[in-house]
Amino acid sequence: MKFLDQCRVHIRSGDGGAGCVSFRREKFIEYGGPDGGDGGRGGDVWIETADGLNTLIDYRYHQHFKGKTGQHGMGRDRHGANGEDVVLRVPVGCLVFDEDGETLIVDLDQPDMRVRLAKGGNGGFGNTHFKSPTNQAPRHANPGLAGEERTIWLRLKLIADVGLVGLPNAGKSTLLAAVSAARPKIADYPFTTLNPNLGMVDLSANERFVLADIPGLIEGASEGAGLGTRFLGHVERTAVLVHLIDATDENVVRAWRTVRDELAAYGAGLSDKPELVALNKIDALDPAVREERRAALEAACGAAPLLVSGVSGEGVTALMRAAWQRVTAARAAALPAPEPETWRP
Repeated sequence: MKFLDQCRVHIRSGDGGAGCVSFRREKFIEYGGPDGGDGGRGGDVWIETADGLNTLIDYRYHQHFKGKTGQHGMGRDRHGANGEDVVLRVPVGCLVFDEDGETLIVDLDQPDMRVRLAKGGNGGFGNTHFKSPTNQAPRHANPGLAGEERTIWLRLKLIADVGLVGLPNAGKSTLLAAVSAARPKIADYPFTTLNPNLGMVDLSANERFVLADIPGLIEGASEGAGLGTRFLGHVERTAVLVHLIDATDENVVRAWRTVRDELAAYGAGLSDKPELVALNKIDALDPAVREERRAALEAACGAAPLLVSGVSGEGVTALMRAAWQRVTAARAAALPAPEPETWRP
């Protein structure tokens, strides 16, 4: 299994080093006094986003991470070295949840984000800190503070602009391979796609967006049928959904309603996202049957479906152009509103 989008990780920051009890002892210096140094700070546990990653497979066999313990203080007022930090590198779009799996700690949805999950313990004070006029030879020091320990869940939601949804064997992987450099597995049987796939669509030098293909949905997927709806989280961040329907299906309206019902049952606002309905595999139909099924689908969904064929390429460019228009509209809406200009004399 090369694709992993959820894992449980145990982290612990390093303990602080203990302070030192030491006294200066040199020839001809009768009253050297205390010179015990402080302990070093324990190592922190950080999480950061990294380019080039799109799975959590690195955490399949390594789930325990611990920061280094700080070095103990030494004589001659020498401070102990700080413990080495531990850094967890995850793909962009990873969410960090608490042990209950529901309390969100941080959403790493931007590149180069870095967040501290567990702070290392502070080092203890050496006996130098406790000297005073009334206690000129302190013989005690502080131990280092213990580090923080917690269990977290890492859950990945791929960053994509457009998501492909539909029943199994609707031609989603074929369309993804036709419009991008991605090479997903393509076969003539259902559930060929077992893991999400990403592809970059290049319409022109300034028109580029990421297209996500997820495994097909069947009736009852929200209750665990088929592969379930666990992969729908990867299209939650998309600006538009491209709903592919197999035109060779005799009941295209039922196919459309089945997927729509599963999106509504999943929630997370998927049923409210902008949707582009497309009839795929039209190259296998004659013009009369094609028009009949297009009209039936238009009457059901209330919008004219696009006619495409991932094999012949017919209508594919028009579908990608329509998706790009929705993406640009969503990006423009996400930009902050300009501040109103104020007149100054």
